[in-house]
Formats: sequence, C-alpha cells, structure tokens
Amino acid sequence: MQNQDSPAVESISWTSEKVLLLAPDAASAKNGKSLATLSKWNGLGQEQQIIWGECQGSGKAPYRTQIDLSEPAFRCSCPSRKFPCKHGLGLFLLLVSHPTSLTNGTPPDWVSDWITSRAKREEKQKQKTSEPEKVVDPEAQAKRVKARFNKVKTGVQDLQIWLNDLIRQGLTAVRTESYQFWEQPAARMVDAQAPSLARQLRDIPSIIASGRGWESRLLAKLGKLHLLLEGFHRLESLPLPIQADIRNQIGWTQSQSELLANLEQEPSTSKNLQQDLWLVIGQQMEIEDRLRVSRTWLWGKQSHRYALFLQFAHGTQAFETNFLLGNYLDAELAFFESGYPLRAIIKTRQNPQLLVSTADLVGYATIDLAIASYSSALVKNPWLERFPLTLQQVIPIHNEGKWFIRDRAANLLPISARFERGWTILALSGGHPVTIFGEWNSNDFYPLSIWVGEKFYVA
Repeated sequence: MQNQDSPAVESISWTSEKVLLLAPDAASAKNGKSLATLSKWNGLGQEQQIIWGECQGSGKAPYRTQIDLSEPAFRCSCPSRKFPCKHGLGLFLLLVSHPTSLTNGTPPDWVSDWITSRAKREEKQKQKTSEPEKVVDPEAQAKRVKARFNKVKTGVQDLQIWLNDLIRQGLTAVRTESYQFWEQPAARMVDAQAPSLARQLRDIPSIIASGRGWESRLLAKLGKLHLLLEGFHRLESLPLPIQADIRNQIGWTQSQSELLANLEQEPSTSKNLQQDLWLVIGQQMEIEDRLRVSRTWLWGKQSHRYALFLQFAHGTQAFETNFLLGNYLDAELAFFESGYPLRAIIKTRQNPQLLVSTADLVGYATIDLAIASYSSALVKNPWLERFPLTLQQVIPIHNEGKWFIRDRAANLLPISARFERGWTILALSGGHPVTIFGEWNSNDFYPLSIWVGEKFYVA
C-alpha cells in the first residue's frame, strides 16, 4: 500500500447521488426515486434540521416519515425492515430536488414526539456515560465467571467427542443428513452458553449445499472448529490476543462498556486506540430471524488500517449509528483485543460527517498481494471469517455464468454467487480498470463498493 497527501476537508452538500448512497440496496434506491415527486406527499414541512411528510401507501393511513438531517437519522411508520426505507429516501430526494416545497413551520405532534424521544435518549446516554461505574462484588463476579467457564468447558468437551465421531464416519455420510442433524449439537451449545459455536454448526448445511468442492470447504470448516476447541483446552497458556479470539469464537464476547473501562484502567491497552479520518468504505446488512446485523467497514486515511463497526437491531428497530458511505468521519476508534484487530467502536467523534475526495484511497495492486495479506492475517487470527480487500486496477468479468475480478496480471478472483449486481459493476467500469472494495471469506469475494475515477458507488 502507498500513502498519499490529504485532500481538503469540506462540509456535506446534499445531492441526489449522495442521498442514494444511503440506500440499503438497489431496489430501495429505485423505489425511493419513484417517491420523490410532490404528488405523492402531503403535510411537508421543515424546522431547522428536521424534515417530515406523509406519503400515501396501499393502506388507509399515510406513512409518516421524518428525517433528522444532522446525522442523518430516519423514522417512518411503514412496516419495512430496510433502513432507510423507500419513503425516507423519497423524502430526502424531494428535499434535494424541491427544497422550497418543505416550508418552515411548527412540527406536528408525531414529529415533536420523535424529536423529544431522541433528545431523551441522548440525555440518558450522556448520564449513563457520566455516571460512576457500579461497584461490582468481585467475589460474586468471580463465581459467575467460573460457573460460565465450567458450562462452556462441558459443552466444548461434548462437541469435541461429537466432532471426532463425525470425522471417523467420513464426510460423505453427512451429505444426506437433515438440518436437524446439525441443529441438535447447536442447541446443546446454546445451553452451554457458547452461542457462536452454535452459529458455526448451523452454517454447515449451507456449506454442504454449496456445490462442487463442498467436501474441501467442509473439511476446512471442521478443521478450524477442531483448532478452536483445542485452543480452548489450552486457553490459559496462550497469549492474551489469541485468548480473546477464542473467547469471541465461542461467543464469550467483551461488551463495549467493558472495552472502554479496560482502556481507562490499563494504559498498556492504549495501543488499541486509533485516531484518524475514517473512510466509510463499505456496508453489508444480513438478517438472522428477526435480528438485523449491520457490518460497516472503515479505512483509516493515515493509519491505513481497516476497522469493522458492528450493529444489531431487532425487527424494524433503527440502528443507533448511521454512516454515509463514501465519506470520512473524524473519530477515535477503540479496537477489541485480537491477534488481528478489526472490530472497533467509536470512542469519540469530532464531527458528524466529513466529505473528502476518495481519490486517495489505496489498495492492493494485484490479487496475489491481497491474498498474501490475508494469509498473513490468518497467521495472527486463524478464525477470521471475513477479510477486507481493496483491489486496484481490476475489471469485473463474466465467464461461463460466473463473475470474477481480474487484475492487471490476468489473475482471477471469484465473486460470490450471492452477489447479484455483476452486470451493474461491469457497466459502471465500462470494461476499464476500477477500484473495488469488498469482503473475502477464503472462498469468494463479495463487492461492497466501487470507485470509477473519483466517483464512489455502492456495489
């Protein structure tokens, strides 16, 4: 990777293109644009940084939509689980295209209630931050930790026996097993308070169904699982970062408040703090039952390191933090302990969002260099599930029904079969070299963003 000089920082001026970067997917962007017409809205208004309007849908009552432009934050009464929904995007686009249609005025009650609830929540968060830490009974805490460790230990021992039996039978025997075959040990791991082990077992049926070469992928998965269980047996003899990775893979994670408290109490952990201008380089959202998981990737302009910001929300609940893709934020991040630290939280944030040219983004010049970097990361954390890759001077290509990324040396990187916008990124590239960022999982690459010249697009 190479360094570049910093471009000038400027404040955000909203355009349709920037608003559409907030869309969770292409369908939402398309539907949002279709709603950005005055005829579909009533009761439009604005007060300082708050805008609102009512959009008539298929139901009797119109959907009430409101946006706080300072973050921006969205709220809509529609049942959509996407965020922001098409109504939020439509209202935002309407502000850009017809700014005079949102006249200044007193917010209706349903907007005032939202503003009040947001203010209360922020105040509560401030109070929580300023309050002294509750005094913890160390004896009771030690008992709780020991009790959970014993539960996890028992679960890990049971899983090791089950895994050894599975290997003795041979992988071919599991091909026709039902989902219940994997669900039973997964449920036992939930009882053993090892939820991440349960999740990994529930992921296995999708590997078996992944087509040609599934045996190799399953063997690699089970090998990592075996390494994890063996590592747990030797936990206390391993370096602290590896211990943290093993606990994380078990599902025994450190909370955000514990991370910050640890940073305050242990000066030696200050190496896990990083102040920088962080480019919001990509975002992915997945849904597990009713739980929505948001993965936002950041890239430090000076530090040249990646950071992963995770958020979780149930049902239609909004995520606590919104990010503008393709923009920088000036923040200090606190990284969780790991052999290869990626996951982080925002400790302090100097400005809401900063818009900077993305021309200075750097990445790997060839696929070989990118995979070599991934291999080095695996040495430090063998259980990395996703690795951030920025590939420069690459072209998306379509060959025999599959998509690939081709670099200047004509090496190919397979694109995930789950990625549905191959033709879109090919059209954006025009068949010319572009820069693409995405997640690599050791089998395939999932594009999340693309730069064409200095223009940023969600992939």
